[in-house]
Amino acid sequence: MNQISSHLNSKDLQLAYRIYFTLGALFICALVVSNLIFQKFFSWDFFGIYTFEISVGILPYPITFLITDIVSEIYGRKKANQMVTAGIFASLFSLLIVYVAKVVPATSWSPVNDSLFTTVFGATALAVFASMMAYLLAQYVDIHIYHFWKRVTKGKHLWLRNNFSTFLSQFIDTASVLLLLCAFGLIEWNLFGGLLLGGFLFKILVAAFDTPFLYLGVWLFKKRFNLEEGEEIKLPV
Repeated sequence: MNQISSHLNSKDLQLAYRIYFTLGALFICALVVSNLIFQKFFSWDFFGIYTFEISVGILPYPITFLITDIVSEIYGRKKANQMVTAGIFASLFSLLIVYVAKVVPATSWSPVNDSLFTTVFGATALAVFASMMAYLLAQYVDIHIYHFWKRVTKGKHLWLRNNFSTFLSQFIDTASVLLLLCAFGLIEWNLFGGLLLGGFLFKILVAAFDTPFLYLGVWLFKKRFNLEEGEEIKLPV
């Protein structure tokens, strides 16, 4: 069982709220931006071992999993799920804004005409839908597995629950979004295997790389709020 902090004073609770909302803002920003920029692809030669061909939308995406792991560890499962849900609504709202912007006709002198705008953002609706379905499944899986391992290890071995939860959820996310994008005809099926392998391997590397940052973030929280092993901050709302 996770311990719930009860010793925080009013000032500490206010600080905890501010940090939570800041993490939420970064989380939502990374999620929305990843859906808007996904149509650009790039290649990256990883020290001659493997050449990645992946969407730039992947670049900010792993940040969301790092943030939800920090929130899961410090604020608990409920607050992590609330952040995920807020991200879903923010993405859908951004989709509405893009749709309205697409419908409004451009002026003759507009630097970005209707054709160019449609080329860049025309597939955003399907992309957001595909991403949201995959993301919704992956994030909730990530949070569930994270807390499963937290219970099993009694709050110890942070690296274990961070990587085990992220590896599986990232595979689910990558496979699901590619399946939907291929099904909608936005990506050719013959590219599916390469993009799945490249995207998953890239996310594994990022997940392994961000583990020290997770340890640092958790350590700073525990030091600032005087939290014990496995203890969480319970925000009243």
